[in-house]
Amino acid sequence: MAKAPQAEQLRLLELQAHDSKLNQLQRQAAAARANPELAVLAAQAAGAESELVTAATNLGDAERDLTRAEDDVQAVVTRLERDEQRLNSGSGTSKDLTALQSEVASLTRRRSDLEDIELEVMERVEAAKAARDDARNRSEAVQSQLRELEQARDEELGRIDAERREVQAARDELAASFEPALLGIYEKTLARRGVGAARLSHGRSEGSGMQLSPGDLADISKAADDDVVFCPDSGCILVRSAEWGS
Repeated sequence: MAKAPQAEQLRLLELQAHDSKLNQLQRQAAAARANPELAVLAAQAAGAESELVTAATNLGDAERDLTRAEDDVQAVVTRLERDEQRLNSGSGTSKDLTALQSEVASLTRRRSDLEDIELEVMERVEAAKAARDDARNRSEAVQSQLRELEQARDEELGRIDAERREVQAARDELAASFEPALLGIYEKTLARRGVGAARLSHGRSEGSGMQLSPGDLADISKAADDDVVFCPDSGCILVRSAEWGS
């Protein structure tokens, strides 16, 4: 059975306190990284960005349609102006002038129809712009919320890491003061059981949180003060307090 002075075993509780704190900080960091609100906002941001892309695409399509409509109107206006100039000049035969009059009338109707189409497309463009702006505003709002939450997460992780480094330094300094044999037992137990050492007080193991059976307490009572004993339930080193068995 491994042996260590009672005072040395008692100091294991301080080492365990550092290791427990390090585990707590590790859990806090993991919780900060896995914040479900971050995932929700990230999904909302992705959805808002997708809506913005769709709205911008719709606006681009409408603007191209407007350009085509404007070009169609301009082509008719150019031809109409040319025919009206020829008609107003009075040059040509009566048959040619009659044909020009008919074409001017047809082009005038065509221009009216194309201008109606142009107006409809302009309304589509305005509606598409409004939809694009709304989508952009929603995307920017969600992105802003996401950045704020990410900044808060990063600040929290920074605080946790600073505390972790402080605790780790204290832990390393304390660990270096132990006899290698006892430290080896503690660290092997810590790695295997998750708890390296715990107090035994009034028959209760703080490692398992359970009251030890009379048989287990009887076995422990037979051990010498400098014997290293273990919790029968959690497997950690039991540090016996002055009233451990009472």
